Amino acid sequence: MAEPVAAVQGWSMGRLRGLGAPVLLMVMMAMIVIPMPPLALDMLFSFNISLALVILLVAVYTLRPLDFALFPTILLVATLLRLALNVASTRVVLLEGHTGPGAAGRVIEAFGEFVIGGNYAVGMVVFLILVIINFVVITKGATRISEVSARFTLDAMPGKQMAIDADLNAGLIDQDEARRRREEIAQEADFYGSMDGASKFVRGDAVAGILILFINIIGGLAIGMGQHDLSFAQAARNYTLLTIGDGLVAQIPALLLSAAAGIIITRVSTAADMGEQVVEQLFANPRSLGVTGGILITIGLIPGMPNLAFLTLGALCAGGAWLIRRRRAGQAAAAEEVPAEVEDVPAEARDLSWDDVSPVDPIGLEVGYRLIPMVDRNQGGQLMGRIRGVRKKLSQELGFLVPPVHIRDNLELAPNAYRITLMGVNVGESEVHPERELAINPGQVFGTLDGVPTRDPAFGLEAYWIDPGMRDQAQTLGYTVVDAGTVIATHLSQQIQAHAHELLGHEEVQHLLEVLGRSAPKLAENLVPETLPLGVVVKVLQNLLAEGIPLRDLRTIAETLAEHGTRSQDPDVLTAAVRVALGRLIVQQINGMAPELPVITLAPELEQLLHQTMQASDGLSGVEPGLAERLHGALVETAQQQEMAGQPAVLLVPAQLRTLLARFVRQVVPSMHVLSYNEIPADRQIRIVATVGQQGSMPPGAAGT
Repeated sequence: MAEPVAAVQGWSMGRLRGLGAPVLLMVMMAMIVIPMPPLALDMLFSFNISLALVILLVAVYTLRPLDFALFPTILLVATLLRLALNVASTRVVLLEGHTGPGAAGRVIEAFGEFVIGGNYAVGMVVFLILVIINFVVITKGATRISEVSARFTLDAMPGKQMAIDADLNAGLIDQDEARRRREEIAQEADFYGSMDGASKFVRGDAVAGILILFINIIGGLAIGMGQHDLSFAQAARNYTLLTIGDGLVAQIPALLLSAAAGIIITRVSTAADMGEQVVEQLFANPRSLGVTGGILITIGLIPGMPNLAFLTLGALCAGGAWLIRRRRAGQAAAAEEVPAEVEDVPAEARDLSWDDVSPVDPIGLEVGYRLIPMVDRNQGGQLMGRIRGVRKKLSQELGFLVPPVHIRDNLELAPNAYRITLMGVNVGESEVHPERELAINPGQVFGTLDGVPTRDPAFGLEAYWIDPGMRDQAQTLGYTVVDAGTVIATHLSQQIQAHAHELLGHEEVQHLLEVLGRSAPKLAENLVPETLPLGVVVKVLQNLLAEGIPLRDLRTIAETLAEHGTRSQDPDVLTAAVRVALGRLIVQQINGMAPELPVITLAPELEQLLHQTMQASDGLSGVEPGLAERLHGALVETAQQQEMAGQPAVLLVPAQLRTLLARFVRQVVPSMHVLSYNEIPADRQIRIVATVGQQGSMPPGAAGT
């Protein structure tokens, strides 16, 4: 019985929680229509002030503006509640105002008698000052900031989305983190858009307060003198005090809500407490406190000035500056205290051994001395974590464990330069600016930037090194903005992908076979060494990686090698067989799930000529140089046409020519894919978009044309 009872209680509590907003709206409608007794007005006015205080404190202690994303809705509800209270109190003031200042409850009477001393002239001045502060200063500034924030937030969304995609492609974040960041960007746009509209509520409420004040005074004088036979002085005193008390009770919560809106909209989108930000940024430099204290003490020493006040404040500022400076000096001394290192005792002279010959690192990253803080965790460097993310992403995509990246400093490099090495050989180098960010032109931008022009080292795109403060402006113009660490990580990722086949050796393949043996032990046992030697398997896997085919489907690769390994041990023949087995994966990598694949073919005469040349010279080395040059030009031109049309460049050739043509094309047109006819899956259709070697497609002399 306990479970059904708990379920009923949970259902009833859920239904009750859902009734909060409708009940509040019904209460506000009742306040407008039904006359409220003075006691109820006292309770509701007190509740209104309490609600405004809670909202203000939540805005102060919220770490980020998005953590209080409900603020625009709460602002609307609080504004409607206050306006409903104004209508209810106006009815009571006009109906019962002739009886005296206590006609509308104790709260309004207290504000009319105690706060302004029963003097309606003073009350009028105080009320107008509050309205001016709220309307002219706080509300107007918050409205302008809301408009600008909403516009720039919406304009910067495409750049932020591309930055997330760049981090995801570089392996710095995973899919879940990318999804979370995209949701945060959408929430940020919704929040600032809502705040742009919610600020109009506050502005309209301030205008309504002024109009309600004058309407109540004029209406009260007319009712008091016309219906209740009061003198002008008596009617002015009663109704003016009640109206001003009512206005002050309404304007104080309005002022608190306006301040809360201003605090929320002026906060920077970083996770930090407002009090911590004030302490860290306002009192970060002791010099400002010291100079302020000196000026206050100097003013306090002038005869005729309030000496006690100025001297006391000056002494407090000077003492605070001394304490901050002393604390900083203590922290610096503690940071510099390093335990004394024990000097190594010189070792006895010994002969050289193989231990003195250090092998080269599979992957190395050398940095100039100004980039050392980026890789030093003790100095807040994050590049090590990003490189770890790159290794994890590439290992998952390529299908084998990418070797660790050995990082060292190199004083021979320029201060801002870095160098990427594979097997001790330099494969890429560039320069970055740690204090700046790189704005990359993805192909279509809406303006220029004031920065240092350069090229993206990974893909050669046009880019600018800009100050971090220009990040939002650059994203608004359509640039993809990344920091220096992301630039290095992306360049490293691109180089590892391009040379993945060089990183796969016998040890890595042996580990792959051990992993395969856990799920398919008989297959792994029969493959090596019974069917094929390990060296042949290594060469086949290297061929696949060189052509951009991952090794994730190792079971299919092993089964194909086991099937064809009994007939041939030629790595090229086995690679071709594995490619046929992985045809669906290869085509999907090139063209996604599209049912039709646009391809480029060779003219029959050109195919026959290349086939004869291959048989005569055991390769394409016997091709006449002029023909090779013309073939090169035709392939480059066709690939460029496909790229301009937004389609992949795919060359479809007979199986006998695929391997040799793939090596030829890889050198001249790296972006072109070379497939054989039997690698196309049965459920995919091909569409011939161009034929190389036809009459007019190549200069005379090519393939008999």
